[in-house]
Amino acid sequence: MAIGVWISLVGYFALMIAIGVYAMRKSTSTSEDYMLGGRALSPQVAALSAGASDMSGWLLLGLPGAMFVSGLGSAWIGIGLLVGAFFNWTLVAPRLREQTVHYGNAITIPEFLANRFPTRAMSLRTVSAIVIVIFFAVYTASGLVAGGKLFESAFSGIINVGGLSDYAMGIIITLGVVLIYTVVGGFLAVSMTDFVQGCIMMLALVIMPMVVLFGEGGGGFAQASETLNEVDPTLLSWTAGLTFVGWLSAVTWGLGYFGQPHIIVRFMAIRTLKDVPVARNIGMSWMLISLIGAISLGIFGRAFAVRNGMDVQDPETIFIILAELLFHPLITGFLYAALLAAIMSTISSQLLVSSSSLTEDFYRLFLRKEAKDKETVAIGRVCVVLVGLVAAVIASDENSQVLGLVSNAWAGFGAAFGPLIILSLMWPRTNGAGAIAGMVVGAATVMIWITLGWNAEFMGGPGVYEIIPGFIASFIAIIVVSSVTADAGEYQHISR
Repeated sequence: MAIGVWISLVGYFALMIAIGVYAMRKSTSTSEDYMLGGRALSPQVAALSAGASDMSGWLLLGLPGAMFVSGLGSAWIGIGLLVGAFFNWTLVAPRLREQTVHYGNAITIPEFLANRFPTRAMSLRTVSAIVIVIFFAVYTASGLVAGGKLFESAFSGIINVGGLSDYAMGIIITLGVVLIYTVVGGFLAVSMTDFVQGCIMMLALVIMPMVVLFGEGGGGFAQASETLNEVDPTLLSWTAGLTFVGWLSAVTWGLGYFGQPHIIVRFMAIRTLKDVPVARNIGMSWMLISLIGAISLGIFGRAFAVRNGMDVQDPETIFIILAELLFHPLITGFLYAALLAAIMSTISSQLLVSSSSLTEDFYRLFLRKEAKDKETVAIGRVCVVLVGLVAAVIASDENSQVLGLVSNAWAGFGAAFGPLIILSLMWPRTNGAGAIAGMVVGAATVMIWITLGWNAEFMGGPGVYEIIPGFIASFIAIIVVSSVTADAGEYQHISR
């Protein structure tokens, strides 16, 4: 491996750690500082932090891999996500920023739900924290799988420590760097590194497709289209071979946005309510450019591979392969850093949210109610490490697929929290009993659906993405249970 690649990567790692140290000195003295950055994020940082923590390695590995295999039909996932993100910024962001302050200055989603529905506070905090920790362990594992794939593909045979595979070393290095700056700097470090990582990711997704198309061996749009038509004309079709169920399963990924704790917690941390529209515009612009880049990389990367006789055994590694093949080592290192940025930005956010729930909604609630800020910050750091280790164990299977793990966790959060967040912010009749019912029914439906394999095949036809039945069942459960039960005092509590 050329020295230029290592220079770029070491520089990237050093920058992330330096940001963590800076954040530690600036904003880790209280629980609100460590877990929510003191609610002082600028709209620029909040927007790119939400985007970078959202997209993860899926943006540079999973989506291009799906495009490489299936063509434009897979782009419906990106379109669904774009629409879902817009409504999340429009409907949820301003209300959540305002109401989390109004209801007891809540600093975690479980705490907000407990304050919003005080008659079921204990049950809500417990159930929601359990859901967060379980699904985030899987979600974090998907990021570590992506890190393992990067090192396995890009550094094969170079890193040889104690007989560990390149894949295992990738997991260890990825998790190790993330743990350093997350444990040290907390939410502010995570958000600031997300901002830098978001910029790197977008730049990489602009550069790579342009070089693939117009660089040496590219041939431009016309040549790429001709090559794809020769391979399979359906690759350039948005609808060929796509059933209604398949299309619906793709676009409904957007429903997941409303229930992703690591994304919506950014809304809680924005500096002021007036900053939300600015952050939305920045975030949506970043997302549009990045998705177009990822889609172009996958589809045109397929044309490039065919035209140049490349054997791509794992489509999810097309970004890594092209980065090494087409660029100077220093640029290759930068592109690898972009992939690590996508991976690490999500892992760090998920670790911190999981840690916050374990600290605030378990430790402080059941074990040490009188714990002071210094103690809770220390416990939060320990929990970051513990969740990271559990995720590493889950990710140890080298056959894991990034997109598969992400889709399961995304659906779990979307169904468990999405309808509840929407209704708790917008429907005054929602009560604590309905909230618990919605969370349990949504999460259980997703897990049962996956266990029965109905996301792969349903009633003899194509599988139905588990977020669809989970989201619908949760929504119905909240409305029905809230309508037939009455938690005394809650309507008065929410009418202020």
